[in-house]
Amino acid sequence: MTELTSAQRKYLRKVGHHLDPLIIIGKQGVTDMLVRAVLHELEHRELVKIRFNEFKDEKRALTDEIERRTGSRVAGMIGHVALLYKQQPDEEKREITFPSK
Repeated sequence: MTELTSAQRKYLRKVGHHLDPLIIIGKQGVTDMLVRAVLHELEHRELVKIRFNEFKDEKRALTDEIERRTGSRVAGMIGHVALLYKQQPDEEKREITFPSK
């Protein structure tokens, strides 16, 4: 997946503003099960919020690891919440379309 432009990240943050965090990083940290859950949510929603209840000091490194392991892109981080995006490969199932310039 290519890098997101600043305009795309801004748009995704706007779309994701109202979303509740679906994935919570707790005492277990980033496990294979957590990565599978993130992949599942990205496949169905394309955009997912992740809240860090633990490992708050390592949130950037852990978000980078999740990004790498899922093939997603970070659209933004605010406080202890990361917003990840992965485009649905099937055009008919895509929920997010970027506005044209």
